[in-house]
Amino acid sequence: MNTTLNLILAAKPCGQELGSTTGWQKLLAGLDKTGPDDEPLSLIRILDINGLDDAIWAVRATPGHERPARLLAVDCAREVQYLMTDPRSVAALDVTERYANGLATEAELAAARAAAWAARATAEAAAWAARATAEAAARAAAREKQRAHFIRIFGDNND
Repeated sequence: MNTTLNLILAAKPCGQELGSTTGWQKLLAGLDKTGPDDEPLSLIRILDINGLDDAIWAVRATPGHERPARLLAVDCAREVQYLMTDPRSVAALDVTERYANGLATEAELAAARAAAWAARATAEAAAWAARATAEAAARAAAREKQRAHFIRIFGDNND
């Protein structure tokens, strides 16, 4: 897929100011250019020059980016799908992939998004509860150790 420097500039990249040393200036330098133009620029070239973060950012300045961007997000999420314990999260991936391929409606996508957010909220609540339980157990164990040290130091022949 291709974009252009003018399309990237229209998407307002950080560091487009004169003298900046951010991604915009790095890209221009890597292309041996001093300003934007309409020459086709591949996303892979941006990846090679600026790295993954800037290449992903530049996707939105690429005509027709919606489908491949969704598929990239799904592919990346599938890498950690084994960590997803709530079936709503996996279902959201399935619906998102189907939507990107024109096989699901916007209503289905919205419902899957809402379910995934609910799954996230459930997971966060469980994580906070587990953390609180673990912290309480750690405090109790530490206090018990302190009690044992206290008895060892003050308990014998110091009455």
